[in-house]
Amino acid sequence: MTATEKPSVLFVCVHNAGRSQMAAAFLSHLSEGRIEVRSAGSAPADSVNPAAVEAMKEVGIDMSAEIPKVLTTEAVQDSDVVITMGCGDACPFFPGKRYEDWKLEDPAGQGIGGVRPIRDEIRTRIEQLIAELLPAS
Repeated sequence: MTATEKPSVLFVCVHNAGRSQMAAAFLSHLSEGRIEVRSAGSAPADSVNPAAVEAMKEVGIDMSAEIPKVLTTEAVQDSDVVITMGCGDACPFFPGKRYEDWKLEDPAGQGIGGVRPIRDEIRTRIEQLIAELLPAS
């Protein structure tokens, strides 16, 4: 990655319906377009978790139009940072990439009350990630 290129991040979770979608939405919103953001899953769900959509709406981020996407080798190859969401998904490995696994509770089947703490933990991690990828000049 050169100084003029935007860093790129890929969030991966099996169904790409909750944690990875919330992380991608936060990163897109909080980085104000300064980071390229992708999310995907090895077995994408038909739709994004409604409780995750509702939880994000509470903090002013609309992800109602998002659609779970299938994980591709190209998405991993095109990303500088690959973050899995503690869901045991395996990603293709490419040297020179930064890989992280964020151990996060699964919001699947939980109501809004169960999703809020997961959302808040993701936001904290995203803020840290932005600080690492976009150091203040």
